[in-house]
Amino acid sequence: MIDAKSEKPALSDPITLRVPQDILDDIEKIAETSDRSRSWVIVRALKYYLMAEGNEILSIRRGLADIEAGRTVDAEEFFEELDRLNREDAA
Repeated sequence: MIDAKSEKPALSDPITLRVPQDILDDIEKIAETSDRSRSWVIVRALKYYLMAEGNEILSIRRGLADIEAGRTVDAEEFFEELDRLNREDAA
């Protein structure tokens, strides 16, 4: 969510996070080298995770919700429709 006044994302309440020391050491080195805060580095890492693996997990969750809600398509009907579309494209 973006705050209209500052054009910056709204921030949550602070959270506590325990990470292995070697990871924290790397985060601190990256923050120091890039002249950024540890929080900035961690948020950026989380964003990249959410764009990749996290997005895949969320897609699976949405798919499972679709199945539970009955939003499915019969496989035979699906493949018949694909065959029909392929025939139309070939013509």
